[in-house]
Amino acid sequence: MPHEVQGVVAMTKGRPVSLETVLVPDPGPGEALVQVQACGVCHTDLHYRDGGINDEFPFLLGHEAAGVVEAVGPGVTDVAPGDFVVLNWRAVCGRCRACLKGKPWYCFNTHNATQRMTLADGTELSAALGIGAFLEKTLVASGQCTKVDPAAPATAAGLLGCGVMAGFGAAVNTGNVGRGDSVAVIGCGGVGNAAIAGSRIAGATTIIAVDVDARKLEWARGLGATHTVDGGTEDVVARIRELTGGFGADVVIDAVGRPETYEQAFYARDLAGTVVLVGVPTPDLTIELPMIEVFGRGGALKSSWYGDCLPSRDFPMLIDLYRQGRFDLDAFVSETIGIGDIEAAFERMHRGEVLRSVVVL
Repeated sequence: MPHEVQGVVAMTKGRPVSLETVLVPDPGPGEALVQVQACGVCHTDLHYRDGGINDEFPFLLGHEAAGVVEAVGPGVTDVAPGDFVVLNWRAVCGRCRACLKGKPWYCFNTHNATQRMTLADGTELSAALGIGAFLEKTLVASGQCTKVDPAAPATAAGLLGCGVMAGFGAAVNTGNVGRGDSVAVIGCGGVGNAAIAGSRIAGATTIIAVDVDARKLEWARGLGATHTVDGGTEDVVARIRELTGGFGADVVIDAVGRPETYEQAFYARDLAGTVVLVGVPTPDLTIELPMIEVFGRGGALKSSWYGDCLPSRDFPMLIDLYRQGRFDLDAFVSETIGIGDIEAAFERMHRGEVLRSVVVL
């Protein structure tokens, strides 16, 4: 029998979300039913609502979540009922060319639940990032469930499901930030500040936060930034160079994803340095760079997908760091809200008032 629950749905492009009755099937082969305990409000959810991802409405929103496995389908062996899990949106297949090359974090054939959740009238829902977690229970592929230490609160653990992992991984996995490195992070929302926290844990000694919002720069200092740059009043490239002995940073992370911020990142890195793009650009954006500069500066220009993470490796490790007091996930939780407060949370996020609003179910 399907489970009847309340969930947050974007019915049509650009209109406010609504609380709807959702029917969640029992898990089939390879699937898991998860009782959601907490789910972060991410910019990606807003992009879905506004039609910025695709037009497969209606969307069941929410994806940055943690909860407890309630039931599993036939053939599931990696998780069991009662397991505390963080949901991830890149369940690796183990068989594609990336996985077979030993690089499963690039998996080109990630998968979701086969069955679809529906509205009460039978209308099929498109689950955001294959998860859909602004509801009391959700159906996912079992590989989307990563078991972690249940001693961590769901409000903190769930953030690993998207933004915090993306930022931390952009620094540590993609950027290979290491001991003694200098790092600059452009854009200090949830993703950028996670990159700052990751850089500190990795041993970077100079960590420069760049933003136009003084409040976000203050958050960045609390999470490990050694210097801040006001991108609205200061020359970002010149200031980063000044703070790095005139050379530029070893790693510059663009957590915004706009041509102007990427250009700043490109010119603010040291020779043979690395640029990491983790902010997601819209499809219409383009950039032009002199090819002689691309060649002459050397180094690497990288994109970071989900922080190039491997959930089974990275989520438990980050929860361990959290429990040891070395990675302050709680600092990213600006407020906890109810399932009916998503639209107001979108507004606060748009105004830059929060790092994360977290829905508690």
